Amino acid sequence: MRHLILFLIPFLSIFLESTLFGHFTLRGVGPDLMLIFVVFFAIINGSRRGFSYGFLCGLFEDLYMGRFIGMNALSKGLTALVIGKLEVNVFKDNLLVGFGGVVLATVFNSILMLAIALISMPHLVLDKSMLLDLSGQLVYNGLLSIPFYIWYYRSARSGWLKASKHRG
Repeated sequence: MRHLILFLIPFLSIFLESTLFGHFTLRGVGPDLMLIFVVFFAIINGSRRGFSYGFLCGLFEDLYMGRFIGMNALSKGLTALVIGKLEVNVFKDNLLVGFGGVVLATVFNSILMLAIALISMPHLVLDKSMLLDLSGQLVYNGLLSIPFYIWYYRSARSGWLKASKHRG
């Protein structure tokens, strides 16, 4: 069941972003649900598994969007790698771990996306709307991280997302 849910999370994230959360935006910016769940996965499972899951989720997002293939895969994978390094140093029961991880990841992921965009599109014009987009996404991701982390953490500890004891 765990693998099925982890497989379905990217689909559900994109579906919710384009339907429900598409109608409830902050200054035209919606949440990045895929990033939120990739961060939770990395916090619970560590950097190596987080990178793999983040890369695959980002690749799915790139293929769905159909442009700049690899941009989300690279940024979400590297973001999960960095956030996953915190896994051994944090008390995962604390809600602030999920909230702080998502806030840090949102900033880090945005910086990575901007760097990749500047490398691949040298004529990109930077303006203050990018900063406003980041601030809107920070608020949205931060607010959603709390209820989603409660569900994800409980499920990872004793529910459908619990890893088997024979994990290798």
